[in-house]
Amino acid sequence: MQSNRLVDILLVEDSPTDVMMTREALAQHKVLNPLHVAEDGQRALDYLRSDEQHPGLIILDLNLPKMDGLELLNIIKTDKELRSIPVIILTTSKSEEDIARSYDQHANCFISKPLDFAELVDAFQVINEFWFKVVSLPKDQHSD
Repeated sequence: MQSNRLVDILLVEDSPTDVMMTREALAQHKVLNPLHVAEDGQRALDYLRSDEQHPGLIILDLNLPKMDGLELLNIIKTDKELRSIPVIILTTSKSEEDIARSYDQHANCFISKPLDFAELVDAFQVINEFWFKVVSLPKDQHSD
């Protein structure tokens, strides 16, 4: 098993409470990856299309203002420069339709947000173990 890799994470989440809980859950597992937050789909797209280095992982809520998560996911996965970035859907939805549509648009996984903080912490432990210790992530084409 590989050691933790420090890749940037883009969290696309409009709820300040969920952002705070995500930061706390990551901190509990000593995830040191830089976390960038976009409060809506349009800001996330602006960030992804900026000249900055692309994140190594996107955690995406579906229920967003301005541009919803499924629309953003579709744009990411059809963009030649962005499509290799893994996208985790983390949302309160448990809708079979949302799950199917997310996978149809090439989400890498779909997680229904636990309502309990301890369960959220557990979910982030699994995310940390899998995405930063087990799998190989593509290198950013914009990095030097």
